[in-house]
Amino acid sequence: MAATRKSKGGKTKGKKRKYSPKAEQSVASAMRRKKSGTLKSGPGGKGGVVKSRRQAIAIGLSEARKKGAKVPKKKT
Repeated sequence: MAATRKSKGGKTKGKKRKYSPKAEQSVASAMRRKKSGTLKSGPGGKGGVVKSRRQAIAIGLSEARKKGAKVPKKKT
């Protein structure tokens, strides 16, 4: 007899989202700006053009924090 398995799709009970949907949108926006070459680093965007995917994600999360979206605190 073949044993049936339950799929592990969907959320597990009692687990909360780490990032809000707004934070996800902010990161997606930063990634689009990185691809188009308009995402800049530094305060006020006065630094150089961002080339790293990791840096683009960090900038997107930082912008989400400023807007008040649910994002975990930075690890220090």
